[in-house]
Amino acid sequence: MSQVTDHGGGVWGLKVPIPDNPLGHTLVHVLDTDAGPVLVDTGWDDPDAWDALASGLGALGLAVADVHGVVITHHHPDHHGLSGKVREASGAWIAMHAADTEVVLRTRSAEPDVWFDYMDGKLAAAGAPEEHLAPLRAARESGRMRTLPGLRAAVPDREIVPGERLPLPGRRLRAIWTPGHTPGHVCLHLEEAHPANLPGNGRLFSGDHLLPGISPHIGLYEAPEDTRVTDPLGDYLDSLERVGRLEPAEVLPAHQHAFTDAPARVRELLAHHEERLSGLRRLLLAEPLTPWALAERMDWNRPWEQIPYGSRTIAVSEAEAHLRRLVKQGRAEAVPGTDPVAYRAA
Repeated sequence: MSQVTDHGGGVWGLKVPIPDNPLGHTLVHVLDTDAGPVLVDTGWDDPDAWDALASGLGALGLAVADVHGVVITHHHPDHHGLSGKVREASGAWIAMHAADTEVVLRTRSAEPDVWFDYMDGKLAAAGAPEEHLAPLRAARESGRMRTLPGLRAAVPDREIVPGERLPLPGRRLRAIWTPGHTPGHVCLHLEEAHPANLPGNGRLFSGDHLLPGISPHIGLYEAPEDTRVTDPLGDYLDSLERVGRLEPAEVLPAHQHAFTDAPARVRELLAHHEERLSGLRRLLLAEPLTPWALAERMDWNRPWEQIPYGSRTIAVSEAEAHLRRLVKQGRAEAVPGTDPVAYRAA
C-alpha cells in the first residue's frame, strides 16, 4: 500500500510506523494552508518513523523544514512523539488542548520514581498480585523507568481552544473537545465542502476518538496528588454523541483508514460500551470483584493468560474506568471494609 494517500482538497495522509505495535502505523495528516503545510499529529519518536515522515512529505514536494505548524489530537507518543523534532527542523508551532499539555508538563517535571510510586500504589489498590508489581519495582531500582516514551515530550507553545477555529490562513478548521481517550483529546472539524461532494458537513480529523474498527482505550490520567474521581468513560460517551451530531461527510482517523457515516459508527460504539457495562454488572452480581479481578474476567481480543505484561496494566485501567461509570450510574458500589476495594452490583 502507498505510504501517501491524497484525500483531495489539499489534505494528504502519511503512514508513519509505530515500532513493535499491532496498529502498525499512525496516519499523520498534512493540511495545505496559505502559510505552508500543517501536520495533524506527527508519529512516534523513532528513526524509522522520522524517515517515513520525511519521505512522505518529500513525495508531496515538501521537506520537514517547510512545516508551518503542528496540531496534536492528543499527547500519546504515537501522535506527539516527533513534534519536537519537527519544530527543531522547521520552527513550526505546536498546538495542543490545555488538559493534555498539563499531562505533558506533569510528566516532564516529575521524577520517574514519582510515576513509579503512583503506578505501584494504583495497581496495588486495584488488587494486582505481587507477581505483577515485582517487575515494576525491579525496573524502578535499575533506573529503567527513565527510558519510558513520553517522559520528555515537547511542550506545546499554542493552546487549542474548544469550539474555536485554529488560525490557519485559507482553511476553516474548528477544534472539538472529545475527552475520554485522554483528558485533552480533540477532533478537528474541517468546515469546508468535501472535495468529492460527499453528503455531510465537511471532514473530521478524529485522532483516536472515532476509529472504523477499534474502540479506543479509555485511560485514567489523574495527577498523583489529585483526589477527584473522574469519569473518563462517561466523558468519552458524551463526546461521541457530540461528534455524531456533526455528521461529517468523511472521517480521517489516526489509525486504520478513512470512512464515512460517522453517526452509524458512533451508534455502534455506544452500543458496544453499554453491552460491556451490562456484562460487567452481571459479573458483579455473581460476586464482589476488585478492578484487577474484573479485568481478568472481561472479554479482550485474547485470553487473559496471553495478554502481555504492559497490556494488563492498561486493561486494569480500562476496567476501573468502566467501574467508575457503573458507580456513577448507580449500578455498582464499593463493598465497605474491603482492601483492596472490591465492587458489587447495586
